[in-house]
Amino acid sequence: MAGETEFPEGARADGLPAALSDPVRLAAVRGTGLLDTGPEPVFEDLATLAARITGAGRAFVTLVDEERSYWKSCVGVDVTGGRENPVRESFCYFLVGFGGDPFMVEDAAHDPRTRDHPGVGPMKIGAWAGYPLLGPDGEVLGSFCVVDESPRAWTEADRATLATLSRSASAEIHLRQSLAASQHAHRLSADLAHTLQRGLLPPALRPVPGLDAAAAYVPASAGAHHDVTVGGDFYDLFHAAGPYYGAFLGDVCGKGVEAAQVTSMARYTLRADAGEVLSPARLLTRLNTAMLTQEAPLFLTAVHATFRRTRTGAAGRVCLAGHPRPLVRRADGRVREVGRPGTLLGVVEDVELADTRFRLAPGDLLLLYSDGAYEARPAPGAPPEAAREPFGEADLHATLAATHGLDAAATVDKITGALACHHGGWASDDTALLALRVPERD
Repeated sequence: MAGETEFPEGARADGLPAALSDPVRLAAVRGTGLLDTGPEPVFEDLATLAARITGAGRAFVTLVDEERSYWKSCVGVDVTGGRENPVRESFCYFLVGFGGDPFMVEDAAHDPRTRDHPGVGPMKIGAWAGYPLLGPDGEVLGSFCVVDESPRAWTEADRATLATLSRSASAEIHLRQSLAASQHAHRLSADLAHTLQRGLLPPALRPVPGLDAAAAYVPASAGAHHDVTVGGDFYDLFHAAGPYYGAFLGDVCGKGVEAAQVTSMARYTLRADAGEVLSPARLLTRLNTAMLTQEAPLFLTAVHATFRRTRTGAAGRVCLAGHPRPLVRRADGRVREVGRPGTLLGVVEDVELADTRFRLAPGDLLLLYSDGAYEARPAPGAPPEAAREPFGEADLHATLAATHGLDAAATVDKITGALACHHGGWASDDTALLALRVPERD
């Protein structure tokens, strides 16, 4: 129990760490302006990414005050009972008590630090891994954590992922605070980032003999990310070597100029290497090495496909790096996912990436997309009658299935139209789409 744990700054009368009640820390927590506020796309996206990459099932972005843990974001959790729990029932106080050191538990029911903790049973905690959310002066604001219902070992890749994502969440909080006094700076930063990002998209897709292609980029609406949290969604379609072409779609987790720099590096690294390496997994591995060598401050999720025209359609290989799986829409409207999950880029040296083969027959279409295509949310302050669930993966699958018979351009238009209809014209996140289709025979 907490009373049996020795914290560097001592414990309160209730056995919890004295650092929980530190007035400087509490002021920093209140200064975030996030306590008792609703979910927001930037934190939801980071938590979703953590749950997906680690496979833990649950992920939290948590602010911790003196008496409670408030879940700014929670993935894989039923929140009908509220978005918080008493701090005594949370593992987050370990991060506060130990001054912000990461806290990892592989078997909560048997680890001597947590086996008598009151949250293990009710919260179904088999394993827990958390990194701190830090204030500008190093104050521990809370935690970025994942929870697995079963005991498990946390790998170095898991640790690196959580460390990177927690830094991203902390950076988002710092950015909001530093720009809170200057709305003008907000607008300038957003305009600059959008301009840079659009300038890095190909002005027109390169024609691929025997296939039709289309793409779309829809930026987040003004105010969706407090005018400055601009994502790095981008795409590219290019000739690789001989009969082979490459299609790439990525999402830089970051903002503004830094995101544009990573976008530029990714696009031109892939184009430079594609002439000599046809394996998407090897290409993305090279890109990962380039990002680490240049010490790019941001990470990247990506999907890359290398393909060629065949006598009966098209054939190729696709690789995923922490990115949603592409969709293949058959000529009759059936939709299936393709690809194996892999490690996101720019975090660890040893990435796990694998190629998956795919074939397209006449009328078939391959869709690459960013997570904005299945996380469309209603605008903040929307009236109750307009509120609805996010546009999820099932909605994207159904929308794509209903486009059978349409060419690539019409398919992309139908999806962007469905998203706009769902969120009422207010995009909560950047969205990129790239579609490749084999025309039907006459």
